[in-house]
Amino acid sequence: MKILAISGSLRTASINSALLRTAKRLAPPEIEVTLCAVAGELPLFNPDLEAQVPSSVARLHAQVAAADALLIASPEYAHGVTGTIKNTLDWLVSFEPFVNKPVALLNASPRAHHADAALRETLKTMSAVIVETASVSIPLLGSNLTEQGMSELPSVVQAIRASLAALHGAVVSRQSGPSASFPVDLR
Repeated sequence: MKILAISGSLRTASINSALLRTAKRLAPPEIEVTLCAVAGELPLFNPDLEAQVPSSVARLHAQVAAADALLIASPEYAHGVTGTIKNTLDWLVSFEPFVNKPVALLNASPRAHHADAALRETLKTMSAVIVETASVSIPLLGSNLTEQGMSELPSVVQAIRASLAALHGAVVSRQSGPSASFPVDLR
């Protein structure tokens, strides 16, 4: 199974990006986690460019189309989502392979509930399927953990592995037939 991990932060020392890299490191052999590297290269969304998308957008589209699921971690800025994640998602609004794509959200700061709620609303509007059992909050803000430290802390390891297992289960259920279902929050 292929998962595309998207960070809503461009910071080199981003805890959200580190969390996604840790998920890649901890993924079992049956799950391939690829980090999306084009978010910082995307031009600001402009519908006029959709007729002939820029190469960075084409790379994003190819990565999303090839993924069985998405794993998103994004910080909160000013009680909302970052411009980075919003712009990335804007480029996927009319991209058909995104529709009904299973998505798990990792939240590195339980205080970031405004951004989490806004991100969920945007994803639902875009017809993504948020896999609630795979969406977890891992309190890392202020922990000063390195990626190595995250991959060695039992609570973080357990949360990431449980998230990946739940996302894998949702994808497998989806692929086994149209009657398959998995936990989603439809509120």
